[in-house]
Amino acid sequence: MKFAHGGIDAKEMGSATPAPSPSSGVQVQDPDARATETEARMTDDERFSMLYSLMVRIFGTHAREPRVPADVPAIAGYVRGVARLGVPPLMLADTSLGVRATDDPHAGATAFPATLALGATFDPELARAQGAAIGREVRAFGFNVALGGGINLVREVRNGRNFEYVSEDPLVSGKLGAALVSGTQAQGVIALVKHVSLNASETNKFFLDAIIDPAAHRESDLLAFQIAIEEGAPGAVMGAYNLVNGEYACGNRRILQDIVKGAMHFKGWIMSDWRAVGHWDFALKGLDQQSGAQLDACEWFNEPLRRAYDEGRISKARIGEMVRRMLRSYYAIGIDRPRAAEAVDWTAHHGVALEIARKGIVLLKNDDETLPLARNLGRIAMIGGFAQAGVLSGSGSSQVRPRGGYAAEVPLRSHPLLGPTSMCFYGPSPLAELRARMPQAIVEFDSGAHIADAVALAAKADVVIVNAIRHEGERFDCPDMGLPFGQDELIEAVARVNSRVVVVLQTGNPIEMRWRDKVRAVVQAWFPGQAGAQAIAEILTGEVNPSGRLPVTFPVSIEQTPHPRLPGADVELGTPIRVHYHEGAEIGYRWFAQCGEQPMFSFGHGLGYTQFTYGNFSACGGETVTVGFTVTNTGARDGDDVPQVYLTEVDGEPRLRLLGFERVSLQAGASTEVSLTADPRLLARFDEASGQWHIREGVYRIVLGRSATDHVAEALVKLEERRFGT
Repeated sequence: MKFAHGGIDAKEMGSATPAPSPSSGVQVQDPDARATETEARMTDDERFSMLYSLMVRIFGTHAREPRVPADVPAIAGYVRGVARLGVPPLMLADTSLGVRATDDPHAGATAFPATLALGATFDPELARAQGAAIGREVRAFGFNVALGGGINLVREVRNGRNFEYVSEDPLVSGKLGAALVSGTQAQGVIALVKHVSLNASETNKFFLDAIIDPAAHRESDLLAFQIAIEEGAPGAVMGAYNLVNGEYACGNRRILQDIVKGAMHFKGWIMSDWRAVGHWDFALKGLDQQSGAQLDACEWFNEPLRRAYDEGRISKARIGEMVRRMLRSYYAIGIDRPRAAEAVDWTAHHGVALEIARKGIVLLKNDDETLPLARNLGRIAMIGGFAQAGVLSGSGSSQVRPRGGYAAEVPLRSHPLLGPTSMCFYGPSPLAELRARMPQAIVEFDSGAHIADAVALAAKADVVIVNAIRHEGERFDCPDMGLPFGQDELIEAVARVNSRVVVVLQTGNPIEMRWRDKVRAVVQAWFPGQAGAQAIAEILTGEVNPSGRLPVTFPVSIEQTPHPRLPGADVELGTPIRVHYHEGAEIGYRWFAQCGEQPMFSFGHGLGYTQFTYGNFSACGGETVTVGFTVTNTGARDGDDVPQVYLTEVDGEPRLRLLGFERVSLQAGASTEVSLTADPRLLARFDEASGQWHIREGVYRIVLGRSATDHVAEALVKLEERRFGT
C-alpha cells in the first residue's frame, strides 16, 4: 500500500460494495471475540486505513474526493473496508432529522420534525419509531452509519442548533436519545450520540473553552450521554468542536478515556466531528477516528499517525484497540451481514413524522378557549410566515430534502464552510391545510410584509392566525430572543385591531413574547417537518387534541438566563474565548428554581382540549424513590397527558430535578395507574474525589406535577446514605 500526500489512492480504496465474509474456520459470534480475531489478522496498512473518514465532496470546491470509489454517493464520510476479511466500508450519512445524502436532486428522504419537537412528545417509543424509520431509509440508500443522535443539553437559548437536540434535561435527553439509537440499530445500521461535550452554542465554537465544575458536568450534560449509552448501546460516540476545561473535546483524555470509555463502560468507538482534530496525539487521549479528514489542517490520523507509530510514539496496542472498537460495533450491529434490499414504506414513515408533529406541538396559551377554532367562523385571516408556501425547517447538516423537493427556498446568507444558506419550506402549506378543514369559512392570506395591509385584513376577520417564523441553523446563533423581519411589531399591530389573535410559532428555540398578553392563544410548532402543516391545522381546528409539553424553559427575557450576553459575539471569529458555565448542573428549569425566577412558560408545560386530575399519590424511599399515582381524564375529549415527578428539596435545601415522566393516553372519563422509580443518580451528587455518586441520608421532598413549577401533590421520603456507580 502506498501513502502519498493525502493517503490511499482511489484504486487501492476499492469498491464501496463489501465482499462476502470469508470463513476463518471458526464461527465466532461474540462481537468482542470476533473483533479481536479479525484485527489480529489485519496488516498495519489495513488498520490505519480505518482510522479516518473522507468526505465524498470537499467543502469549498465541491470537487469529488478521488480516493473515494466512484459508486459512493455524496455523503458525509467514507471509510475503507478490508474486503479479504469481510470488513465492509463505512458509509456515513447525516441523519439528525432524516437522511441527508445524495447527488440526485430528485431523490429525497422523510423530513422529520425538529428533535425538540420529538423531545416535546416525552415519548421514547415514538423516538424509537423515528429511529427505525431513519435506519430503514439509511439502508435503502446503501449506507450503514447514521450520524444523528444529538443530545447536547439546551444551555444557551440562542444556540442555532438547539432544534437538533432533545431537551434541557438529562433524563429526557438520555431516554429519548437511547430510543432513537436503538430504533436505528435494530435496522442493522450503526447509530451514535453526539456531541461530547458542552457544544452549547455555535458562535466561535472552534475556539471556545467551556469551563465547568467537573462534578456538575457529570450531573448534567454527561449524565444525558451516560443514560443514552447505557440504554441505547450506540455503536459510536461523536466528540465536539469546543474545548472543555482547557482541552479540546476530541482530545480530552478525562472525558473520552476516563469517563466515556471508563466510567460509562462504552464499548464502541469515538469519532471526531468534522474539522475537530488538531493533532495526531488525540489518538493517545481517547479519540479513535478522525472524521472528514480533509477538513482539518492535516489528515492527522493518516500519515502523521502512521509516522508516530513507526517512531514508537503510539503503541501497536493502542492502534489495535482503536480498530477493535470499530469492529466490535460492526459485528454487534451487523453491518457485516448485508440485508436483502427492502422497499421503503414512505407512507408509513410520513405517518411517523406526522405523529411526532402532532404530539410535539405545544399549546402554550389558550385564553377563553379560543382554540379549537369554532366551526361557525365566517372569516379567518392568516398572516405571515410564508404560510401560503409551507412550513419552515432548520438549516445545516440536519437539513433534509424531502421527496418531491422543497415547496420554497428563500436565500439568506452564505457561509465560508457550508456555502449558501436558505430558508427551506416543506409543503403542503398551512394555508391550504386550514382551508381544507374549514370549508365554510373564508380564509384569506396576507404575507405580513406591509403591516398596514395585514392590519386591514385582520380588522375584518373573526379570528387572526399569525404564523411567526425564525430561521435557525448550524454555524450561527440567534442574536437575541426576538422574532426577525419585524414580526413582533406585526403581531402587536394586528392585536390592536382584533382581540382574537392566535400566534403559531415555527422556531427552533424559545422566543421573547412581548406581545403575549395581547393575544388569545400561542402555539409552539417548532420546525414541524414535512407533515407539519397538516399537524398545525389539525391542532387549530380540534381534529387533534394538543398534548406536547415543553422540553425547554421559556424565559420572559434573555436577562433571566445564566448568560445574558451571547458568549463570543463581541469578538472576532477565531479569537480564543473562555465561557464559564457557572450555573453548573443547574440548567434550564433548575436554574430558574435556584434563582427564584418565574419563567414565561415552564419546562413540562403544555395545554390541551381536555382536563386531567391526579390522585392517590404515594412515595416510598430506601435506596431510591418509587412513586405511584392515578391519572384521570375528567374532560369531555380523549387525550394524552404527561405527568411529571420531581425532587424539590433535600433536608429543606432546594434542589429541583426531574425524576420521572410517563406519557398516558386516556379516553374521556378513563383512569390509569402509574408507577415510576427514579434513577438514583438524579437524587445524588457526583463526588469527584471518589469518582462515585453519593446520596446523602436525609428527607427528600418529592412532588407530582404538570410542569416544573405546577405541583399538585407531594410526599416526604427518607433515603439511606450510599455511594454507588461511576
